[in-house]
Amino acid sequence: MLASRLAARRSLQNTDVSRGHIVALGGGGFSMEPDNPLLDRFILGLTKKRKPRVCFVPTASGDSDSHVARFYRYFPAAKCVPNHLTLFQGNIPELSKFLCAQDVIYVGGGNTANMLAVWRVHGMDKALAAARRAGVILCGISAGALCWFEGGITDSFGRRLSAMRDGLGFLKGGFCPHYDGEHERRPALLRAIRNGFIPTLAADDGVALHFVGSRLVEAVSSRPKARAYRVRLLHEKVVEEPIPTRYLGNRLKSKSGAQKAG
Repeated sequence: MLASRLAARRSLQNTDVSRGHIVALGGGGFSMEPDNPLLDRFILGLTKKRKPRVCFVPTASGDSDSHVARFYRYFPAAKCVPNHLTLFQGNIPELSKFLCAQDVIYVGGGNTANMLAVWRVHGMDKALAAARRAGVILCGISAGALCWFEGGITDSFGRRLSAMRDGLGFLKGGFCPHYDGEHERRPALLRAIRNGFIPTLAADDGVALHFVGSRLVEAVSSRPKARAYRVRLLHEKVVEEPIPTRYLGNRLKSKSGAQKAG
């Protein structure tokens, strides 16, 4: 079973996605920072369209109605063409065709392992790979960020945070969200790395990692002190290497030089 899944993952990876964008949020965005639009504005800006088509995928929260309602509240028709995709409620469209017609696919947080299992049952993994090849921007928060990597640190299996190696593998290595926002995240990652887990990118709440193809282009943040890190084992020691992080609020200046809250 694992061998067939790894083979399927390699098949999904072996595509020409050199220009495709993936944005992985450690925390923030509309679901965590409703009064701080910096990260969501950054994602929409990557489309270079006045009103991009944005599809919200709430699988990780069990297609929570409140999560969907929050999405429509913060992505109104005035600034985009919003829609959503649920997999628990029937009436599922032809996934590849539907997803390839979007400009942004925004995956919400929740239970990563459950989400990936449901996706694979419905062929969502293959449809997302097709959307990536078509140039659709893939993004998400927490579970919706971890899913793009080979694995990461998750609370999907109970109260104790643990390492998971069953991601989609669109991006190499692991991912750890909420690095500063949940006090057990950092110790759990350091413990996993010490025990041989794959090199992992860790992102504080308010940080997004922007990839073009498989290359990390930059880390951006909605909070001035939020950071990202490369965490790996080097000479039998766990190393946390800070990643330069650009605060998006610096570009929102008034004519007098005072920073706007925007």
